[in-house]
Amino acid sequence: MHCTPAQKNQVKSIDWKIAANLPAADGAEKALGLAGPVAGIHNDVLIIAGGANFPGAMPWLGGQKKYYDAGYVYKTGKVSLTFIDFFKLPMAIAYAAVCSSPTGIFYAGGENDDGLSDKVQMIQWDAENNRAVFSNLPDLPFAVTNASIAFYNNDVYLAGGERMDDVSDRFLKLELDNLPAGWKEMQPIPKPLSHAVMVVQANGNEQTIYVLGGRKRIPGGTSQLYSSNFSYQLDANEWTEKKSMPYAMSAGTGTAVGDHTILLFGGDKGETFHKTEELIAAISNEKNAAIKEELINKKNIVQSTHPGFSKEILFYNTNEDVWTRIDSIPFDVPVTTVAIPFGNKVFIPTGEIKAGVRTPQILLGEIHF
Repeated sequence: MHCTPAQKNQVKSIDWKIAANLPAADGAEKALGLAGPVAGIHNDVLIIAGGANFPGAMPWLGGQKKYYDAGYVYKTGKVSLTFIDFFKLPMAIAYAAVCSSPTGIFYAGGENDDGLSDKVQMIQWDAENNRAVFSNLPDLPFAVTNASIAFYNNDVYLAGGERMDDVSDRFLKLELDNLPAGWKEMQPIPKPLSHAVMVVQANGNEQTIYVLGGRKRIPGGTSQLYSSNFSYQLDANEWTEKKSMPYAMSAGTGTAVGDHTILLFGGDKGETFHKTEELIAAISNEKNAAIKEELINKKNIVQSTHPGFSKEILFYNTNEDVWTRIDSIPFDVPVTTVAIPFGNKVFIPTGEIKAGVRTPQILLGEIHF
């Protein structure tokens, strides 16, 4: 999410490049990349940590997901990134809700080999001693993964996410000036969702929280993907439905820029995702061994030939409640990661580029006004 002021003018174009790649693990030729990383900027360094991948076989061939606690630190230059250090998270974690702020990088919930997490941490970069410093914040009232998080006015907000048995519509606030009070329940989101983009942006009258897109898993069926656009009025503690996105999208990234613009990058429109879900349901219900095997092979083909995710950029004018498709990104665009604003730039680090496939690339977009 966007936590600092930026130019107020209209976005004219965005120039994209690969700013860096994650370093390879010991003994590996290159890094695999990570889905669901903890990533953000604090004190002018880009931190990328945690996440998950499939270091052996692809998941449809029996590969096991591995969760990580390794962290990487990059110094942010004008047009480049310079790797400067390694560190470790307190525990392995992936798919936490993550956002940057001047105070630090917040991450909440997520998952690892032990299941879903209710833990909340803040990472700060101690520039004087060149080290990552961790602060434990109050636990969430429930364990959750793939939720969304935002920071505004020294408060942290968390929306939605997937719990063990359902998808959450709960909306929580943590006041950093009153940590003993813990997380407070606010007005619920109009519908349960996960994998949404949440940003803070002005709407011409006041600062507002926007929750964009996302999805809701349906046990034994196909997930509902959303094109919805909900805005939350902080003072009134109420939600308003705004103009929907041009299409349904989940697991994408986004950021606020200027004084009335939100940019959304890529995302999963669900075509291959839904085909896979339908086949998984059919496999589960099929009693005939030969037909079941045929369905499994079909599912494996669908997943192994995944075409990648959307490369489109959506521009939302919060003052006018208008959506525009403005451009596309000339690289594989990851999902299940975060877009991190930095002045007139935005970083999109690592993430998933196809079913089971991660990228080690760190994309850098330079925004021209």
